[in-house]
Amino acid sequence: MTRLTFVEPPLGLEPLTDFTLEQLEGPGGLFALQSVDDPDRRMFLLDPAMYVPNYHPELSDAQAATLSLSTPEEAALFVIANHREGTTTVNLLAPIVVNKTTNMCAQFILEGQDWPIQAPLAAP
Repeated sequence: MTRLTFVEPPLGLEPLTDFTLEQLEGPGGLFALQSVDDPDRRMFLLDPAMYVPNYHPELSDAQAATLSLSTPEEAALFVIANHREGTTTVNLLAPIVVNKTTNMCAQFILEGQDWPIQAPLAAP
């Protein structure tokens, strides 16, 4: 389990900023992001490298600076998964990016990029 701190609360979980990230059992690449202060508030994240292999978002210089990222290797990338009515979608427009050294993270909206908010999830 990893403790993460958001520089700004993630969308829909305001005002919370302190979370734990735990990998779930199963096929891999599935995580639970749970609030430290309100354990009933959580979301599920996926490693897009396993589920959306053609997903290569680009952070702006300002976004990278927010997390003190100098290289792509310093970052871990996650997308939010939503399961409704027998279908799972992922939000590719607003990923969660973690600085692997500091465990500081942010949810960024990728302005000027053509990623869907609700992309159907394919099996890994």
